[in-house]
Amino acid sequence: MTLHNSNARPTAAAVPRRLMTAIVQERYGPPSVLRVATTELPVPAPDEVLLAVRAAGVSRGVWHMMTGLPYLVRLIGGLRRPRQRIPGMDVCGEVVELGSAVSGLQLGQRVFGIARGSFAEYAVAKARHLTAAPSELTDGQAAVMAESGLTALQALDAAGVGAPGRPGCRVLVIGASGGVGSFAVELGVLRGAQVTAVCSGGKSDFAADLGADRILDYRQTDPLAEGERYDVILDVAGGRKLSALRAALAPRGTLVFVGNEAGGALAGGYGRPFAYQARMAIRSQSFVNLLVHTDVEGLARLADHARNDGLRPRIHATFPLADVGRALEELVSGATAGKIAIRPTNQEQELPS
Repeated sequence: MTLHNSNARPTAAAVPRRLMTAIVQERYGPPSVLRVATTELPVPAPDEVLLAVRAAGVSRGVWHMMTGLPYLVRLIGGLRRPRQRIPGMDVCGEVVELGSAVSGLQLGQRVFGIARGSFAEYAVAKARHLTAAPSELTDGQAAVMAESGLTALQALDAAGVGAPGRPGCRVLVIGASGGVGSFAVELGVLRGAQVTAVCSGGKSDFAADLGADRILDYRQTDPLAEGERYDVILDVAGGRKLSALRAALAPRGTLVFVGNEAGGALAGGYGRPFAYQARMAIRSQSFVNLLVHTDVEGLARLADHARNDGLRPRIHATFPLADVGRALEELVSGATAGKIAIRPTNQEQELPS
């Protein structure tokens, strides 16, 4: 594709029909509702850019938007059918077209962040949701960093991990082998925290490679009943009782509720943290119901960690575009350690030397 600056975009009638391969979804349901199709390239709005997708990331958010469950997500994604026909959010790609109001990004620049419809050869993204991709990371590593990395970063920020006056704080990460959990362990260690990772025994080596000081196998021991008290607990997996979480939390510790896959079809795990928040309102212990936001400053911090501190997103597996459904099934199987990437072409950037 010829690089094109939409500041000098010709009239719509003069623009030739441009096609791409993408994963499309016409209705909510299991992975079988996804199909490979040829569709028109998206057109960036004035504050957006068009990206040639080098790699995309798979996340629980994509799974919920695909299934439409819990039903609460349909308030965002479309009541009767998906408002966004092409799924996918995490992305690493090359800027091939600039919206008329975009500044700070350049044609041909390799970037990562959050896009709209990244399970395709091309996707559009808000310029403010992208930043330069570190050369130290492969396309796949950069592609999986935005959503889970920002969640972990904001969770640690909210708990004050690494803040002045809190050196070496004790952090418990429940769900340490998943996408958000693995970033939380690695970033917590980089901030000087003493991190205890909770995962299954088969993923102990994975957690150790992230730098965890201690590793607890939840199948062998209850991490909240071993008598240890933590300054910060990040509950990524969800489903734990508030009384048990508080018992393992230091008197003035902070509990960060990052996600919960438990719950009914209506609200899923979204209702529980608000109930917990109300119950914790008058306690000396703090409760954070994390609501993640996408911002370029956070993306830039993640990029800096990759460039300067050795942050390396862990890739569990990489799937071709046609196998997005299989990738999502792998994600929810519980077998993953780290993140899953999608490659829209047969080319993959080599590891940096």
